[in-house]
Amino acid sequence: MPERFAAAAALLPQELRRAALAVPLMRRAVCEELRLRAGQAPALRLPEGEIPFAETALTGADLAAVLENATGASLHAYAQQLRRGFVCAPGGVRVGVCGTAVMDGGDVHTIRGVSSLCVRVARQKPGAGAAILPRLRGKSVLILSAPGGGKTTFLRELVRSQSDAGVRVALADERGELAGLSSEGAPGFDVGKCTDVLSGAPKAAAAMLLLRAMGPEAVAMDELGDADDAAAVTALMGSGVRVLATAHAADFDDLRRRPALRELAERGAFDALVCIRGKGADRVYEVKML
Repeated sequence: MPERFAAAAALLPQELRRAALAVPLMRRAVCEELRLRAGQAPALRLPEGEIPFAETALTGADLAAVLENATGASLHAYAQQLRRGFVCAPGGVRVGVCGTAVMDGGDVHTIRGVSSLCVRVARQKPGAGAAILPRLRGKSVLILSAPGGGKTTFLRELVRSQSDAGVRVALADERGELAGLSSEGAPGFDVGKCTDVLSGAPKAAAAMLLLRAMGPEAVAMDELGDADDAAAVTALMGSGVRVLATAHAADFDDLRRRPALRELAERGAFDALVCIRGKGADRVYEVKML
């Protein structure tokens, strides 16, 4: 949808924004990310690969301007997000950040000397995976795909469909891109009429807060990965709450290489696995019942 592309392009300095918005509509409609690298021309990531949208090489000042726009000139207020390698701008636009990590003990304290940014074009695709949604009603579901494979988009649609069917869904929106809450608290995406959203907190902590505060029937969260996430899922299981989640994995077999996720699956945390393959309109949704 062009307005989602415009929200991402709005973070760019004026000249680059003008160049991005001059891209043909057909390309804007399918653009997945803006890839910005110091010393390189800015590019659109399309289903067929990266295509430059301006000839001028980006400078460090250009990248700094994008971060300033994304954070409302208050980068210090986004310090916790930056430690995790991203900031989330209004409208659910996530900006991935690379550069020089400043370490504090064994943890990333911040990132300085920014060298590249990945501006994700957040999209809602009504009907994504519609054919399999009826099979997932009343189930705990783990959605798998490679990075950029459509996990978040399908999770949003799964949440919306269940919520509109009357299920109380609590959404732990760590990066703000699932619901895209506005400053007034209204979702920028349709996540359903019975969905409660907590944005900006680490997903494991958010899931526990939502469990205590909102009495959900299902809790949704994006990109499970570490032991804290696994512990949160275990706690939800013990409370009789279903889990709707995603994880990076190329296929069902790849899940076995992720110890925390493999253990959850073996312990019956999920009733169904969904693997997404392909790109764009050619995506295929495969369901495996456990």
